[in-house]
Amino acid sequence: MIKKSLSFIFFIFCISIFSQNIIVKELESEIMETTRTLKIYIPDSYERDSIKNYPLAIVLDEEFMFDTYVGNSILFAKKDKAPKQIVVGISMEETRAKDVGFDLNSGVLINSSKNFYDFLRDEVLFYMESNYRTSPFVSFVGQGYSANLITHFLQENTAFINSFVCINPSFSDFIGSELQSYNLNKFANEDNTFYLYINNSDAFSASKKTKISQIQSALSTLEIKNFNIINDNIITDSSVSAISEAIPRAMTKIFEVYSAISKEEYEEKIKELSPIDAIAYLEDKYLEIEFLFGSSLGIREKDIYAIENIIIEKENGDRLFDFGKMILKRFPSSPLGEYYIGRYYETGKNFKKALKYYKIGYGKMDPADPNADNYYENILRLGGQ
Repeated sequence: MIKKSLSFIFFIFCISIFSQNIIVKELESEIMETTRTLKIYIPDSYERDSIKNYPLAIVLDEEFMFDTYVGNSILFAKKDKAPKQIVVGISMEETRAKDVGFDLNSGVLINSSKNFYDFLRDEVLFYMESNYRTSPFVSFVGQGYSANLITHFLQENTAFINSFVCINPSFSDFIGSELQSYNLNKFANEDNTFYLYINNSDAFSASKKTKISQIQSALSTLEIKNFNIINDNIITDSSVSAISEAIPRAMTKIFEVYSAISKEEYEEKIKELSPIDAIAYLEDKYLEIEFLFGSSLGIREKDIYAIENIIIEKENGDRLFDFGKMILKRFPSSPLGEYYIGRYYETGKNFKKALKYYKIGYGKMDPADPNADNYYENILRLGGQ
């Protein structure tokens, strides 16, 4: 209970301070022949780091979705569970019916909604990518009928959206046939990662629950490389509460690759790997983080330790050298690369080379580091000074 309270207090604190990082932009739309208001949140580190790129999230229904999404994005970044994001809120309070409307007899978007769709694709995205340092990872977030509109972006031949977040979706009666017509298997041919999040809830009417359940069941049968289906069910009697729960639950899954290796990830994806495959898995994880999110993290030490036992215990530790080399390449400031190479040579009784690498690694450490004395014991053990 205390942990939950502290997290809630921190979340409220995030919401109270991010307003100073918000830009309001009146974007003239040639497609819709009008001006639309964008609310743009820029992370506080944006000006300090002129090289770093940031994932982009476009949030529809800004008037009641934007603050919650931004607050969660700040909290997840602080907890190292997701990268910092640039977030764009699209105001729809006065225009929602025109922006997300569709023909009840066919599910086809009405003309004004087609224009809004094109506005998001060709003008909002273009403006953000032209004026801000965005990474290739783009999320579209919507609720209700806005969530239905987002699913139409699945039809695009060129995949430019990575995550489709459909919260409390109000789908057309034709959503099933529409999804079938979009040829979702095309995502398997992309060298990228994609997510489709859809939540159900006890707060919905019986007919809405049934429709969403049917779509979730159909999607769950798909096995498409690179395309991750996230079917969720939120137990609550309030649709507003479902929104506040769905956003962090979607983020948890969508940014799973960014997070440090969890116990679940280790058990499901790493535990049975050979040492060389475990090393490749770790390197690929951080290459994907850098590509998708614009975040060059090196390698977290906790992730190095997560696969350490595999490297040491399997194949008689013969892959310690490869492990050390990989760490030096991806995380050159860490002394762990030299440590594992030194251990490799020590295991092979090449004590001279082992001592050399232990000394190099120790030289990278701050004397005030609480682990420095333990590291130095490797040097003492081999008679170095």
